[in-house]
Amino acid sequence: MLTALATAAGEPLTLTEREIPAPGQGEVLVRITACGICHTDLDVLQGHWPIARFPVVPGHEITGVVTAAGPGVSWPQAGACVGAQFLGDSCRHCDHCVRGEQILCPAKRITGIVMDGGYAEYAVLKADFVTPLPEGLDPVAAAPLMCAGLTAFNSLRQAGIAATSRVAVIGAGGVGALAIRYAVAMGARVTAIGRSRRGEAAAREMGAERFIATQDTDPAEALRAWDGGANLILNAAPSTSAASATLTGLAPDGTLVLCGYGPEPLTLPTQPMALNRLHAMINPSGSPHDLRDTLAFSVAHGILPEVTPVGLRDANTVLDTMAAGHAGKRSVITFG
Repeated sequence: MLTALATAAGEPLTLTEREIPAPGQGEVLVRITACGICHTDLDVLQGHWPIARFPVVPGHEITGVVTAAGPGVSWPQAGACVGAQFLGDSCRHCDHCVRGEQILCPAKRITGIVMDGGYAEYAVLKADFVTPLPEGLDPVAAAPLMCAGLTAFNSLRQAGIAATSRVAVIGAGGVGALAIRYAVAMGARVTAIGRSRRGEAAAREMGAERFIATQDTDPAEALRAWDGGANLILNAAPSTSAASATLTGLAPDGTLVLCGYGPEPLTLPTQPMALNRLHAMINPSGSPHDLRDTLAFSVAHGILPEVTPVGLRDANTVLDTMAAGHAGKRSVITFG
């Protein structure tokens, strides 16, 4: 099988031929249909994940078809259409695992970082951590839902979104665009925040009632003028400072949730936070039940990302474009 391999931090992907692996105990072999290219994949290659195990096959926005099951696997069976996400395995016995919050397991293993992922024609995955695709869901368009969709959807509900919420979304790329659409579908009012007004028309088309361009105005001040501030700010930009600049734009008891962040630390203004009981959190994707909910909600509301299909041999070019800050629609590697 053709595979794109991350051999070391700071090095481009290496295309190589490998033997198709056989599934072991509790595993399934999946023929990959599509794998989204996520900013986390770029972070791995740039050395921002110290836990990365090199060499490793990147990719955690996976859809495909089960072709074989290993010993002890009764589900899924061969022929099942499944998805796989950032969380690839957990200990199964800690308090978090038995409560269904495997994403919080101290021993969790991450697909495409410490376990081989979807930049290949086949992948061996843990049967307990693949998710059935709802009938009729396009597996190519659905691939980014396994991370971008899951992260946006679960962050909104972990932060306590309600139908009366005023939600600000920083960045309207892969995660941000889905967050805007999910928040609108949940009944919230939405403001989109970008560096320039280039993305304003698209954000309003997704349902945002306002747009704030940070090159023109202080985003926190503009949010405070929005009926007293946002109840929830979701940062989807790969920048911690972009999130920090908005925190005092929260209404009292409001929450800043980071889906995107950079290597710089988050700086918090303690006095305004104390006086207004503000909250800050980072949401690490989600557990298997969260992905099932994300897919069900996406199907129910017709929410799918706009994607650009690419080949595996194009992955380095896409990642270079992403690193330069010029990525457009979500790129998805497809396998014929």
